[in-house]
Amino acid sequence: MRISDVLRSKGSAVVTIRPEDPVRTLLAMLSEHNVGALVVSADGSNVAGIVSERDVARGLHADPGLLDAPVSQIMTANVHTRMPDDSIEDLMVLMTERRIRHVPVVADSGVLVGIVSIGDVVKGRIGQLEFEKQQLEGYITGSA
Repeated sequence: MRISDVLRSKGSAVVTIRPEDPVRTLLAMLSEHNVGALVVSADGSNVAGIVSERDVARGLHADPGLLDAPVSQIMTANVHTRMPDDSIEDLMVLMTERRIRHVPVVADSGVLVGIVSIGDVVKGRIGQLEFEKQQLEGYITGSA
């Protein structure tokens, strides 16, 4: 299974935020779109960073006045990305080893084409296992 398979089923829409936008705007967008992270991008195409709920929690703990600071102050600038043709297994290893829950997907040119969350990976894997189970049941019962 490839990352492109996950994107095909979930869609490739990505919510982005500009580095100069305030953390207050970030919180509103996370809530509005019901997501756990946003890609930070000045133009909506090139990845400058990623910022998650976890970044906000850590930032507010360190500085309660953070809400009016720019997102760039708390974002992760060293972003781990993957490409659409990369395997889900590779993505799972990255997420596990780096303890990250959201990975931007970029094309060969580096342009943002999607984002995959750990929930997307689990959903895709469950679907794959269910399909395999049905195939095995059909084989055993002779109805396949």
